[in-house]
Amino acid sequence: MELRQLRYFVRLAETLNFSEAAKTLCITQSTLSQQIKQLEQELDTQLLLRTSRSVALTEAGDELLPYARRTLIDAEECTARISDLKNVLCGTLNIGVTYSFGPMLTETLVSFMKVYPHVKLNIYYRPMSELMEMLRERQVDFALAFRPSQAIDGVEPHHLFRTYAAAIVGDLHPLAKKNVITLAELSQYELALPAKGLQARNTLEGIISHYPTPLKVRVELNEVNILLKLIRQNRLVTVLAEATIHNEPGLKAIPLDIPDGVMEGCVHTLRGSYHKRSMREFIRLLSESAAVRERVNAWL
Repeated sequence: MELRQLRYFVRLAETLNFSEAAKTLCITQSTLSQQIKQLEQELDTQLLLRTSRSVALTEAGDELLPYARRTLIDAEECTARISDLKNVLCGTLNIGVTYSFGPMLTETLVSFMKVYPHVKLNIYYRPMSELMEMLRERQVDFALAFRPSQAIDGVEPHHLFRTYAAAIVGDLHPLAKKNVITLAELSQYELALPAKGLQARNTLEGIISHYPTPLKVRVELNEVNILLKLIRQNRLVTVLAEATIHNEPGLKAIPLDIPDGVMEGCVHTLRGSYHKRSMREFIRLLSESAAVRERVNAWL
């Protein structure tokens, strides 16, 4: 039994489609089919039920899948540990990021790529719930997101900085002159909000559940860059973490006048998992970045 065969089997089990699995594995369908047949012959059991229209796991396939995943994870961790011991920083680092956290990363990404040119970075922008699932499935090494209101099973959040929930407006907006904004004042303006399910929207929903205030929601979307463009070019208001507009000209963040508006930026890791040296180095650079230091100093 080879790791390659297990990797092919896991991908096929996840997609249940030979064409799609072969494409993501960068191999031909015939190669994939051949490797799966060899694995079945070695185990002397059928792992997949194949028809002209569908693919399904047999009982044996269902039984093998979690062990195959665990074996691949162990092999990857073994490789990472040996590489770290040899002080050869290479390989791949998979990072999950919520949309609101994204603007904090630019400086660190540039620095990391200069210092560690042999490490391939895969950056995944997803909603918080998807990132936590990717973390549990070990599809990302860690996730950068604000601390959720409730603990997530198996996930450990590590503090990076504090920021606050804010009304974000263009520099010329009437609210831009204010030092703080109440929800009553916010309700007088049309809002462009992050889509439901995104972390910034979840924070806002949590706030208004305690302080019921009718809001005029004109636009909802799940792309923060477009959202900020709308705010710059219109008299709309949005609600995001103040850190979201780091290095974003033409915008101002005004704190919301609420007692529970503090948001905590965190590195989320899987409890008990091995932390690659490349991951530790990336987090070190992030913690030393101007974006993070600025917010840490603001709370001293």
